[in-house]
Amino acid sequence: MSNNSNGLLAWIDARFPLTKLWNEHLAQYYAPKNFNFWYYFGSLALLILVLQIVTGIWLTMNYKPDAELAFASVEYIMRDVNWGWLIRYMHSTGASAFFIVIYLHMFRGLLYGSHRKPRELIWIFGMLIYVCLMAEAFMGYLLPWGQMSYWGAQVIISLFGAIPGIGDTLALWIRGDYVISDVTLNRFFAFHVIAVPIILLALVVMHIMALHEVGSNNPDGVEIKKHKDENGVPLDGIPFHPYYTVKDIVGVVVFLIFFSIVIFFMPEMGGWFLEKDNFIPADPLKTPEHIVPLWYFTPFYAILRAIPDKLGGVIAMGAAIVVLFFLPWLDRSPVKSIRYKGILYKIALAIFVVTFIALGYLGTQPATPVLTSFAQVFTFLYFAFFLFMPIYTRIDRTKPEPERVTWK
Repeated sequence: MSNNSNGLLAWIDARFPLTKLWNEHLAQYYAPKNFNFWYYFGSLALLILVLQIVTGIWLTMNYKPDAELAFASVEYIMRDVNWGWLIRYMHSTGASAFFIVIYLHMFRGLLYGSHRKPRELIWIFGMLIYVCLMAEAFMGYLLPWGQMSYWGAQVIISLFGAIPGIGDTLALWIRGDYVISDVTLNRFFAFHVIAVPIILLALVVMHIMALHEVGSNNPDGVEIKKHKDENGVPLDGIPFHPYYTVKDIVGVVVFLIFFSIVIFFMPEMGGWFLEKDNFIPADPLKTPEHIVPLWYFTPFYAILRAIPDKLGGVIAMGAAIVVLFFLPWLDRSPVKSIRYKGILYKIALAIFVVTFIALGYLGTQPATPVLTSFAQVFTFLYFAFFLFMPIYTRIDRTKPEPERVTWK
């Protein structure tokens, strides 16, 4: 058996670099010894991506991308397809879980400077993945053809009409019609299940390849490749497999426990994951009382509404995402990790976290004058975190980085 398996492996290796890929990306990829809790979220994001693809494939087997049949097909999946309710709830809960994990993954980067040299390209690929996820979530949100799906898409697409000169044409091109219709549903379905996932998978592969080319960051922000033994192995590194693959299994088990609790006991999460208006068929003649996007878009929706001018709001919302791409060049601190940064960065990061959460909440509330004023204040704080970063990171009093990784 052993000789046969070795012979098969040799036959494959002669035609495909299976062992080479295994060694380069797992068995002989050396990661820092001091990974902590914050380093679970990259592998969890990969797990959820696979989960979304698999459940999405099963949902398309019974879903009908037709304005007359879409809502009924979702009800059919929920009520008549064996285990259809479970697959649908796994997919809808997975969408929110994806953004929770991605936001925590991005926050880890802000904590430990994972966007800093030589990992700028990793961060850019990660941000492109984030933008693709937003597009994927937005297009998938229309597919149930419920009230909030329909009117949420109507509002968001109409924002493109604010662009001078090409706005109306662009909005018409996105919809494929003068209103959200069967044409819009069909093209969103095609993009959601084919085009965007292909781009997303390609970006994930490039993200991982870029990471393994320069090596993983760590809580100290120290480059482990600077100190190697006579065999070229980093002194502060350990093979990703089996050490971190086993460690990640622990994180996966804990994640699946919470994921299962949500699916089986509170899949709607009080309207945060599935809104009550989306259990009503789309009606072009009846507007919901309060139209809001799902929670993972609400920080940017609050920024949009904070600007009185429609075009200004669209520009501010777009700038709130674009500015994240420039983070590697805005941070001028001589150290990477928050462990060795000064009080100014720690205060700024704490304010930014509060600001992002506050904007997320304000984006779910009616746009009253008082709440709009709060949104304007938090919008200023959001952009101030990035625009003033070159100043406060440069003048901040930092501690010296250690030569090698530490355990605390």
